[in-house]
Amino acid sequence: MIDETLSKERQFHDTWAAAIDVDGIRVADYFEACTAPENRFILQQLGDIRGKRLLDLGCGAGENSVYFAQKGANCVAADYSAGMVDVALKLAAANGVNVEGHTANAMALDFADNTFDIVYASNLLHHIPDPKIALKEMHRVLKPGGKACFWDPLKHNPVINVYRRIATEVRTDDEMPLDINITKVVKSLFSQVSYDTFWLASLWIFLRFYLIEKVDPNKERYWKKIIIEYERLNPTYRRLETIDQSLKKIPLMKRLAWNIAVVATK
Repeated sequence: MIDETLSKERQFHDTWAAAIDVDGIRVADYFEACTAPENRFILQQLGDIRGKRLLDLGCGAGENSVYFAQKGANCVAADYSAGMVDVALKLAAANGVNVEGHTANAMALDFADNTFDIVYASNLLHHIPDPKIALKEMHRVLKPGGKACFWDPLKHNPVINVYRRIATEVRTDDEMPLDINITKVVKSLFSQVSYDTFWLASLWIFLRFYLIEKVDPNKERYWKKIIIEYERLNPTYRRLETIDQSLKKIPLMKRLAWNIAVVATK
Protein backbone atom coordinates (compact mmCIF):
# COMPACT_ATOMS: atom_id res chain seq x y z
CA MET A 1 0.00 0.00 0.00
CA ILE A 2 2.80 2.41 0.90
CA ASP A 3 4.68 1.60 -2.30
CA GLU A 4 1.53 2.24 -4.33
CA THR A 5 0.98 5.60 -2.64
CA LEU A 6 4.58 6.68 -3.22
CA SER A 7 4.39 5.60 -6.85
CA LYS A 8 1.26 7.71 -7.41
CA GLU A 9 2.91 10.69 -5.72
CA ARG A 10 5.99 10.32 -7.91
CA GLN A 11 3.93 10.07 -11.12
CA PHE A 12 1.81 13.09 -10.19
CA HIS A 13 4.83 15.26 -9.40
CA ASP A 14 6.84 14.08 -12.41
CA THR A 15 3.90 15.16 -14.61
CA TRP A 16 3.67 18.51 -12.84
CA ALA A 17 7.44 19.02 -13.15
CA ALA A 18 7.27 18.59 -16.92
CA ALA A 19 4.96 21.63 -17.13
CA ILE A 20 7.03 24.01 -14.98
CA ASP A 21 8.74 27.01 -16.59
CA VAL A 22 11.65 27.97 -14.32
CA ASP A 23 11.92 31.38 -15.98
CA GLY A 24 8.61 32.35 -14.38
CA ILE A 25 9.66 31.54 -10.80
CA ARG A 26 10.52 34.49 -8.54
CA VAL A 27 12.42 32.70 -5.81
CA ALA A 28 12.49 35.38 -3.11
CA ASP A 29 8.70 35.76 -3.14
CA TYR A 30 8.28 32.31 -1.59
CA PHE A 31 10.07 33.51 1.53
CA GLU A 32 9.63 37.26 1.66
CA ALA A 33 6.13 37.92 0.32
CA CYS A 34 3.48 39.01 2.81
CA THR A 35 1.52 35.90 1.85
CA ALA A 36 4.40 33.58 2.85
CA PRO A 37 4.03 33.84 6.65
CA GLU A 38 5.14 30.24 7.20
CA ASN A 39 8.55 30.80 5.64
CA ARG A 40 8.92 34.20 7.26
CA PHE A 41 8.41 32.49 10.63
CA ILE A 42 10.99 29.81 9.78
CA LEU A 43 13.57 32.35 8.62
CA GLN A 44 13.26 34.23 11.92
CA GLN A 45 14.01 31.01 13.80
CA LEU A 46 16.93 29.94 11.60
CA GLY A 47 19.01 33.12 11.65
CA ASP A 48 22.29 33.15 9.70
CA ILE A 49 22.59 30.05 7.50
CA ARG A 50 25.85 30.87 5.72
CA GLY A 51 28.05 27.80 5.39
CA LYS A 52 25.35 25.49 6.76
CA ARG A 53 24.76 22.10 5.17
CA LEU A 54 21.03 22.11 4.34
CA LEU A 55 18.74 19.36 3.08
CA ASP A 56 15.67 20.65 1.23
CA LEU A 57 13.49 17.57 1.60
CA GLY A 58 10.65 17.38 -0.90
CA CYS A 59 12.29 20.19 -2.85
CA GLY A 60 9.61 20.50 -5.53
CA ALA A 61 10.62 23.06 -8.13
CA GLY A 62 13.57 24.13 -6.00
CA GLU A 63 12.48 27.59 -4.85
CA ASN A 64 13.60 26.74 -1.32
CA SER A 65 16.96 25.26 -2.27
CA VAL A 66 17.79 28.21 -4.49
CA TYR A 67 16.75 30.76 -1.87
CA PHE A 68 18.84 29.11 0.83
CA ALA A 69 21.81 28.80 -1.55
CA GLN A 70 21.53 32.51 -2.31
CA LYS A 71 21.76 33.11 1.45
CA GLY A 72 25.00 31.12 1.64
CA ALA A 73 23.89 27.59 2.58
CA ASN A 74 25.25 24.45 0.93
CA CYS A 75 22.04 22.87 -0.31
CA VAL A 76 20.92 19.41 -1.31
CA ALA A 77 17.64 19.45 -3.23
CA ALA A 78 15.98 16.09 -2.59
CA ASP A 79 12.64 14.78 -3.82
CA TYR A 80 10.99 11.44 -4.53
CA SER A 81 10.18 12.84 -7.98
CA ALA A 82 13.23 12.81 -10.25
CA GLY A 83 11.40 15.28 -12.47
CA MET A 84 11.17 17.80 -9.64
CA VAL A 85 14.85 17.37 -8.79
CA ASP A 86 15.68 18.13 -12.41
CA VAL A 87 13.55 21.28 -12.31
CA ALA A 88 15.26 22.36 -9.07
CA LEU A 89 18.68 22.03 -10.68
CA LYS A 90 17.53 24.02 -13.71
CA LEU A 91 16.19 26.75 -11.41
CA ALA A 92 19.50 26.82 -9.53
CA ALA A 93 21.41 27.20 -12.80
CA ALA A 94 19.07 29.97 -13.95
CA ASN A 95 19.75 31.83 -10.71
CA GLY A 96 23.51 31.31 -10.73
CA VAL A 97 23.83 29.13 -7.62
CA ASN A 98 25.12 25.62 -7.02
CA VAL A 99 22.70 23.05 -5.62
CA GLU A 100 23.22 19.30 -5.33
CA GLY A 101 20.35 17.14 -6.55
CA HIS A 102 19.28 13.86 -4.97
CA THR A 103 16.30 11.55 -5.46
CA ALA A 104 15.15 10.47 -2.01
CA ASN A 105 12.42 8.70 -0.06
CA ALA A 106 11.71 10.84 3.02
CA MET A 107 10.90 7.71 5.05
CA ALA A 108 14.25 6.04 4.24
CA LEU A 109 16.86 8.72 3.59
CA ASP A 110 20.08 7.64 1.92
CA PHE A 111 22.22 9.89 4.11
CA ALA A 112 24.40 9.05 7.09
CA ASP A 113 23.53 10.05 10.63
CA ASN A 114 24.51 13.59 11.66
CA THR A 115 24.99 14.87 8.09
CA PHE A 116 23.07 18.17 7.99
CA ASP A 117 22.88 21.37 10.00
CA ILE A 118 19.35 22.04 8.74
CA VAL A 119 16.60 19.88 7.27
CA TYR A 120 13.84 21.93 5.66
CA ALA A 121 10.58 20.52 4.28
CA SER A 122 7.73 22.56 2.82
CA ASN A 123 4.37 20.96 2.09
CA LEU A 124 5.93 17.51 2.34
CA LEU A 125 4.66 15.62 5.38
CA HIS A 126 1.03 15.52 4.28
CA HIS A 127 2.18 13.60 1.19
CA ILE A 128 3.98 10.98 3.33
CA PRO A 129 2.12 7.76 4.25
CA ASP A 130 3.65 7.93 7.76
CA PRO A 131 4.87 11.44 8.73
CA LYS A 132 6.27 10.10 12.03
CA ILE A 133 8.80 7.98 10.15
CA ALA A 134 9.83 10.98 8.06
CA LEU A 135 10.29 13.08 11.20
CA LYS A 136 12.48 10.38 12.72
CA GLU A 137 14.58 10.34 9.56
CA MET A 138 14.89 14.14 9.63
CA HIS A 139 16.08 13.85 13.24
CA ARG A 140 18.55 11.08 12.37
CA VAL A 141 20.36 12.93 9.60
CA LEU A 142 20.64 16.15 11.62
CA LYS A 143 23.82 16.99 13.48
CA PRO A 144 23.49 17.57 17.24
CA GLY A 145 22.10 21.07 17.63
CA GLY A 146 20.80 21.03 14.07
CA LYS A 147 17.34 22.28 13.17
CA ALA A 148 14.41 20.61 11.43
CA CYS A 149 11.93 23.02 9.82
CA PHE A 150 8.70 22.18 8.10
CA TRP A 151 5.32 23.62 7.22
CA ASP A 152 2.22 21.80 6.08
CA PRO A 153 -1.57 22.12 5.96
CA LEU A 154 -3.70 21.12 8.94
CA LYS A 155 -6.87 19.07 8.66
CA HIS A 156 -9.22 20.99 10.95
CA ASN A 157 -10.36 24.03 8.92
CA PRO A 158 -13.75 23.58 7.18
CA VAL A 159 -13.04 26.15 4.45
CA ILE A 160 -9.85 24.38 3.40
CA ASN A 161 -11.55 21.00 3.58
CA VAL A 162 -14.22 22.19 1.13
CA TYR A 163 -11.51 23.63 -1.11
CA ARG A 164 -9.67 20.30 -1.09
CA ARG A 165 -12.83 18.44 -2.10
CA ILE A 166 -13.26 20.80 -5.05
CA ALA A 167 -9.62 21.06 -6.19
CA THR A 168 -9.19 17.39 -7.03
CA GLU A 169 -7.11 17.84 -10.19
CA VAL A 170 -4.24 19.77 -8.57
CA ARG A 171 -3.51 17.37 -5.73
CA THR A 172 -3.13 13.65 -5.17
CA ASP A 173 -5.87 11.47 -3.68
CA ASP A 174 -3.65 10.18 -0.89
CA GLU A 175 -2.71 13.54 0.65
CA MET A 176 -3.53 13.71 4.36
CA PRO A 177 -3.35 17.15 6.04
CA LEU A 178 -1.78 16.97 9.48
CA ASP A 179 -3.43 16.88 12.87
CA ILE A 180 -2.13 19.69 15.07
CA ASN A 181 -1.03 16.99 17.52
CA ILE A 182 1.91 16.38 15.18
CA THR A 183 3.59 18.88 17.49
CA LYS A 184 3.54 16.25 20.24
CA VAL A 185 5.45 13.87 17.98
CA VAL A 186 8.02 16.56 17.22
CA LYS A 187 8.42 17.38 20.93
CA SER A 188 9.04 13.69 21.69
CA LEU A 189 11.98 13.68 19.24
CA PHE A 190 13.58 17.11 19.58
CA SER A 191 14.95 19.09 22.52
CA GLN A 192 13.37 22.44 21.59
CA VAL A 193 10.30 23.12 19.46
CA SER A 194 8.74 26.37 18.23
CA TYR A 195 5.63 26.49 16.09
CA ASP A 196 2.86 28.75 14.90
CA THR A 197 -0.20 28.44 12.67
CA PHE A 198 -1.32 30.72 9.86
CA TRP A 199 -4.37 31.66 7.78
CA LEU A 200 -7.65 32.00 9.65
CA ALA A 201 -9.56 35.16 8.70
CA SER A 202 -7.02 35.54 5.90
CA LEU A 203 -8.62 32.54 4.19
CA TRP A 204 -11.13 35.07 2.95
CA ILE A 205 -8.67 35.46 0.08
CA PHE A 206 -9.42 31.88 -1.02
CA LEU A 207 -13.13 32.56 -0.82
CA ARG A 208 -12.65 35.70 -2.88
CA PHE A 209 -10.78 33.76 -5.54
CA TYR A 210 -13.64 31.27 -5.79
CA LEU A 211 -16.80 33.29 -5.12
CA ILE A 212 -15.97 36.72 -6.55
CA GLU A 213 -13.10 36.30 -9.02
CA LYS A 214 -14.39 32.93 -10.25
CA VAL A 215 -10.94 31.35 -10.34
CA ASP A 216 -11.27 27.65 -11.14
CA PRO A 217 -9.38 25.79 -8.34
CA ASN A 218 -8.63 22.99 -10.78
CA LYS A 219 -7.01 25.36 -13.27
CA GLU A 220 -4.99 27.50 -10.85
CA ARG A 221 -3.35 26.37 -7.63
CA TYR A 222 -4.56 28.82 -5.02
CA TRP A 223 -1.50 28.27 -2.82
CA LYS A 224 0.70 29.36 -5.74
CA LYS A 225 -1.59 32.23 -6.71
CA ILE A 226 -1.29 33.87 -3.27
CA ILE A 227 2.49 34.09 -3.78
CA ILE A 228 2.47 35.10 -7.43
CA GLU A 229 -0.05 37.89 -6.80
CA TYR A 230 1.11 38.98 -3.34
CA GLU A 231 1.53 42.63 -4.35
CA ARG A 232 -2.13 42.87 -5.36
CA LEU A 233 -3.23 40.96 -2.27
CA ASN A 234 -0.98 42.81 0.18
CA PRO A 235 -3.47 45.41 1.56
CA THR A 236 -6.18 42.81 2.16
CA TYR A 237 -3.82 40.20 3.53
CA ARG A 238 -2.15 42.58 5.99
CA ARG A 239 -5.50 43.60 7.48
CA LEU A 240 -6.61 39.99 7.79
CA GLU A 241 -3.29 38.88 9.25
CA THR A 242 -3.77 41.39 12.06
CA ILE A 243 -7.15 39.81 12.78
CA ASP A 244 -5.52 36.38 12.72
CA GLN A 245 -3.05 37.40 15.40
CA SER A 246 -5.96 38.21 17.70
CA LEU A 247 -7.92 35.08 16.78
CA LYS A 248 -4.98 32.83 17.63
CA LYS A 249 -5.07 34.06 21.22
CA ILE A 250 -8.46 32.39 21.64
CA PRO A 251 -8.17 28.83 23.01
CA LEU A 252 -8.28 26.12 20.32
CA MET A 253 -8.33 28.63 17.44
CA LYS A 254 -4.78 27.85 16.34
CA ARG A 255 -5.88 24.37 15.30
CA LEU A 256 -8.38 25.88 12.82
CA ALA A 257 -5.64 27.56 10.79
CA TRP A 258 -4.77 26.37 7.31
CA ASN A 259 -1.04 25.81 7.82
CA ILE A 260 1.36 25.02 10.63
CA ALA A 261 5.10 25.89 10.65
CA VAL A 262 7.52 24.16 13.00
CA VAL A 263 11.20 24.67 13.86
CA ALA A 264 12.75 22.02 16.08
CA THR A 265 16.29 21.72 17.47
CA LYS A 266 17.97 18.32 17.89
